[in-house]
Amino acid sequence: MNGKRLACPISSRLALIFASALLLAVASMPSMAAAQGTVKGTFGAWNLECATPPGARAEQCALVQRVIDQDRPGAVGLAVIVLKAADNKTWILRALAPLGVLLPSRLGLKIDETDVGNVEFQSCATNGCFAQAIMQDELIEKFKTGKEAVFIIFKTPEQGIGIPVTLEGFSDGMEKLR
Repeated sequence: MNGKRLACPISSRLALIFASALLLAVASMPSMAAAQGTVKGTFGAWNLECATPPGARAEQCALVQRVIDQDRPGAVGLAVIVLKAADNKTWILRALAPLGVLLPSRLGLKIDETDVGNVEFQSCATNGCFAQAIMQDELIEKFKTGKEAVFIIFKTPEQGIGIPVTLEGFSDGMEKLR
């Protein structure tokens, strides 16, 4: 994608552990309103969801959007999660894709038809495979001002699937999340 990759270094092991715990807590529940977490607000298609991850001392919140492409056989779904790392400065963008994605093909991202880059999938669990990137200010601004992000996964080397995610409400959600 234009030869660019999303920046994805994690500044500390703690940030990775925190983000992994929150992703598992968020992604394993059909709705954060169940059991461990609550929806604290809705901004367009984005939910501000909060939970206390296992081992955490305090509640952690994230902007979350879950989409399902009903037009595809097997209804391909994706969860997009934006949260602050444990350092309370770094923003993380995570995507949970369904099992069966072609991992070497990476996760691609376009915003309003412009290639932003791609990142490697980091691991898979029983609920899907995840990729994550540090959200630099430029990427945050694109999410705030854009209309649509398309996350691209591959089931085969030839079959790229673009899953659209609306960015409506993202800017307001980020203000609440800060």
